[in-house]
Amino acid sequence: MSLNASKPTHSFDDKSRPPPAPTLSNRKLRAMGESVRRADGSFGEKQPKWPTLREMEDQRLEILKKVELPFWRILTNIKGTCLTGLFLDPLFWGTMAIYIGVRVTARVSDDDTPIAVALLSKSDINILGGFLSFFLVFFVNQTNTRFLEMYGFSKACMGRTQDVAGLASTQFPQPLAEQIIRHMNAAHIAGYVGLGGPYSRRHFFDHYNNIHTLLTPKELDAISHFDMDSGSDVLKELVTWVQRDIGIARREGHIDSHEAKDLHERILDFRAAMDGIYDYCAQPPHFFYIHFLCLLSAFYLPLFAVDNAYSAGWGTNTDWGIEILNGIIVLMQSVFVIGLRLLGQKMVDPYGDDHEDLSVTSYVEDCLHITNIVRTSVGSDQRFASYAQDSRA
Repeated sequence: MSLNASKPTHSFDDKSRPPPAPTLSNRKLRAMGESVRRADGSFGEKQPKWPTLREMEDQRLEILKKVELPFWRILTNIKGTCLTGLFLDPLFWGTMAIYIGVRVTARVSDDDTPIAVALLSKSDINILGGFLSFFLVFFVNQTNTRFLEMYGFSKACMGRTQDVAGLASTQFPQPLAEQIIRHMNAAHIAGYVGLGGPYSRRHFFDHYNNIHTLLTPKELDAISHFDMDSGSDVLKELVTWVQRDIGIARREGHIDSHEAKDLHERILDFRAAMDGIYDYCAQPPHFFYIHFLCLLSAFYLPLFAVDNAYSAGWGTNTDWGIEILNGIIVLMQSVFVIGLRLLGQKMVDPYGDDHEDLSVTSYVEDCLHITNIVRTSVGSDQRFASYAQDSRA
């Protein structure tokens, strides 16, 4: 499958174009090899190479298929679950350490129930737990809404790219249609690269460009003064090229004004969907809110552990069964609080390298595959010829 480059109709010899920024390559070299820390505490590469991106995508697709597995098979999975985040979260281990520490003290103590235990039994931290649970669920619901809306934007980008490809391939001369399809696919990929996540120009855009020849060397030189890895400049430039091609087709009589308007609307819808992704990524949930949740969790879970540890008995009034039961309660409450917070944080940016993020690589490859089918389709002509032969017979 290849989208072969045809002779471009644009003029890229404008002497007024600014020269390439001298510090761009140095900045990219510094970015390569850097590591980033995810919300769950694990580390990943800032700009992973293509084999890593391919492996990451395969793991995501595999996890998506696991939602219909039986109960026990779901429980035995590690990837795509909260277990990694819990294992790396210091609050989880701190909470369990507090519970175990209090229970060890209660076991080795020969004194009667201390006054602190009696006083603590009169306090009620369930109110704090109720408020925290409400805010956590609200936070996850908010980030899940953002996640699904950005998923809708990504699918809209695919749909509008395929729309433009279908209309161009049926109305324009083949060289112009192929050029429009190439540039729409290039804009689609460049849009994800500009988000500044794991999808870089060197390891993501160049990979597909080498396979499908989305941009010719001359066209690449024309956008070399833009930083594709930071911002939507290249996306906007390529979309403008496509719009100008539509104008050329209109002036040459290949389409009328109504058809040109329809194409422009679909191109602008594509750009609007990409802009929506950038808008959401530029304005995540307020840091104040996330800090507020972390602060409440940092106070609530240790207090919950102390309360349950004291309520399991003291000195000679202890029982292993009660201790284990209360320990499980503390464990489950920690899983609930920390797990919901991690889930919400992971969904804030669906275009990262988490297992839960959107399958950008699949979106790009599916779009390339479908537009290539549209570009090379000859089925309608063959059916018409067959129909004509049958009529003469």
